[in-house]
Amino acid sequence: MDLPSDAFDAVLDALADRDAGDPLRFEGFGVARDDDATGEYRLDPADGDRRTGLSERELHEALSERAAEVTDWYAFERVVGEFGPRRAFLRWLEDADGATVATRYAALAEGIERAWGELKITATVTDRGERRYDVRHADDAGVPADELDRYDDPLDARELVKLDEKGRYRPLKTAPTLAGGWVFPDLGPRDAYEAVETVYPATVANWHREREGELDVTHWRETMERQSGIYGVVKTWDRGEGHEHVDWVAEACCDDSQCLKRREWGYDDETDLDVDGGDGAFPCREPCSVVVSAARKWTRLESEQPRTYEFELTPSEKEQVEEIIDAVADGRIDEIREADTKEGANRYRTRFLRAKLFDDEGNLGGVPTEPDEADEADEADEE
Repeated sequence: MDLPSDAFDAVLDALADRDAGDPLRFEGFGVARDDDATGEYRLDPADGDRRTGLSERELHEALSERAAEVTDWYAFERVVGEFGPRRAFLRWLEDADGATVATRYAALAEGIERAWGELKITATVTDRGERRYDVRHADDAGVPADELDRYDDPLDARELVKLDEKGRYRPLKTAPTLAGGWVFPDLGPRDAYEAVETVYPATVANWHREREGELDVTHWRETMERQSGIYGVVKTWDRGEGHEHVDWVAEACCDDSQCLKRREWGYDDETDLDVDGGDGAFPCREPCSVVVSAARKWTRLESEQPRTYEFELTPSEKEQVEEIIDAVADGRIDEIREADTKEGANRYRTRFLRAKLFDDEGNLGGVPTEPDEADEADEADEE
């Protein structure tokens, strides 16, 4: 690998900002100015090959022998920049922590693949030590880039995440409904980070906070207590009678099949929920707007007084109702073939059940949802 002039110039600039004798160290390698008077340099590597009194040209020759280490330092210190979420994420992509430069560069030459939600990110390195990134949907892994829609501006991802593959709006950006068919084939480090954060906003930042032990979690009770306006009704659902209702909400909204985040919030600071939080790479630090909106609707529904309805079902019909609910809840309706009447949620079989059990008013078993006053009076007289 040749030593790029911009990487070498960056080393000289960094040394100019340091006191003479104060070494610049990276990956077990060190270089410093000997003193201000002579303008000479010295090498102070961890392997003990210490050299002093080097001219700028001799320094360039010496660093050319360590081009991999120098370009690695340049990539993260100068191109990526300050310590923080971006740097931590890009180092994580190539598993940089704990691995030697030689090991990483050999892997990067082949391409290091990482998953982030439904994204597949492939990191590579050029013969000048420059990082390049291919960002695409995981379902398009292995598809030649020229067979996908190409994008170069990371902000173009804003349009790609709006709709699912059926053209429906995606209110939750971390839902596993990201459409594929596109690729950002040649992004630099900063643009790769920007693309990922555009597809999954704030996920890298929260992932980094969690790694640093600084993730601030806001639990259910605190989140609901601060709701106001039309959402203030959610507070009435929580009457100090346990948190089973919150378990239902989390099971409905926060499962891996519905959201790629890993739920870290519970009922309150001292009470976790009884349902699994998921296996996502990035954490969820508080109930999101989708959860709050759904909880508002469920608060109203759960405030209704229960009624007893009576109608007859065969055992197979009862099981079919259960299969229909499961298929809808798990999003499997489109997977059930029209000719497969063995499936309870098959369209024709469901239409048959409706034809048999619904009256002309659309009432299951001919039983109205809200009996009229005359019916209720008759029932009272019979009692």
